[in-house]
Amino acid sequence: MALAGCSKNSDGPPDDGDEEPVVQWPSPPGDVVGKITVGYQGWFACKNDGSPINMWWHWTQDWGKTPSPTNKGMKSWPDVRDYTETFATDFQALGNGDAATVFSSFSDQTVDVQFSWMKQYNLDVAALQRFNPNGIEGPVRDAITAKVKTAAEKHGRKFYIMYDVSGWTNMQSEIKSDWTNKMKKYVASAAYAKQNGKPVVCIWGFGFNDGNHPWNVNTCLEVITWFKEQGVYLIGGVPTHWLNQNSDSRPGFLPVYKAFNMLSPWMVGRIGRAVDSDNFFASVNTPDINYCKQNGIDYQPCVLPGDLQERQRAHGDFMWRQFYNMVRLGSQGIYVSMFDEYNEANQIAKTAEDQSMVPAGGGFQTLDEDGTKCSSDYYMRLSGDGGKMLKGQLPLTTVRPTPTQ
Repeated sequence: MALAGCSKNSDGPPDDGDEEPVVQWPSPPGDVVGKITVGYQGWFACKNDGSPINMWWHWTQDWGKTPSPTNKGMKSWPDVRDYTETFATDFQALGNGDAATVFSSFSDQTVDVQFSWMKQYNLDVAALQRFNPNGIEGPVRDAITAKVKTAAEKHGRKFYIMYDVSGWTNMQSEIKSDWTNKMKKYVASAAYAKQNGKPVVCIWGFGFNDGNHPWNVNTCLEVITWFKEQGVYLIGGVPTHWLNQNSDSRPGFLPVYKAFNMLSPWMVGRIGRAVDSDNFFASVNTPDINYCKQNGIDYQPCVLPGDLQERQRAHGDFMWRQFYNMVRLGSQGIYVSMFDEYNEANQIAKTAEDQSMVPAGGGFQTLDEDGTKCSSDYYMRLSGDGGKMLKGQLPLTTVRPTPTQ
């Protein structure tokens, strides 16, 4: 089991005769340590769905216009058979003759169904993505948070707030206000994730070396310190190369990364084949976890199904190799990127199985794209089995145990 053999390790050299400080590593199993977390966008809306935004939010490039072959924001097509309310698009009919419709995340039934899947497939925790809540999307994001709480409570799942600070101009002050005035109240729910007795919050985006994440070290440290003073267990969604502080990471940011309770390095777009996972295991993940062990930081690497549209999935062999590598590494938890990210084709939620389930002429790859038929729920089943291996309920194995159908 990945969590076996907890030990205490030095957090640095002793101070002038004082006893050497020690930290427990890893943290004991809780709501994120020893668990499978899935990134949950919950960001799809449709015209006339009753949502405050009342647009085709994230289904299209132009949110004001109906989804169509020339106006699509998603790379994969969802299997919508479990939803009681869907919305018509301007795509042609599906290959089986059914109308081409999509779901709205604003629908209570949609959120309920998706959290029922999490329960069914033993996906433990949903990290609810929260972007800058002060723009046009704010009211719908607020409403979906309440729906997630209700669904998580009903289905016995956990959730926590994951702030994605990308492009958030006034992040330093507004993230604190948002937590204090809006999000902190959710901690009272029995479904809100706790770790080490503290509510879990994630901040994704500090240290990325691009124009959407411009904050300096001191700004980031101030925000981290503030959240930790609020009594939270703070996860950092950090660059892939955080430890070497190069490539996708800004230089000089190691003090920021070290200040988090848990680190979850981003992997989408970094690997696309099983052999890439093996290479990262040796050159990136192993040094990562060694540093985390030395500094008392829990480690929650990303595992991704692969971009379906780019034909990376290999009917689950790519994803399973990552589960195998991250469990044998000794990871404290695993973050699946993502649950419902149909925009980047990295979703594990139910997806069109074959061309009979996608709009004719839409250009969408389906789960059988490499010739192997896969059920629409296959990647949730695979993720559940990865969780069993993490928890020691399945033996560590390179052989994918999950049947494709």
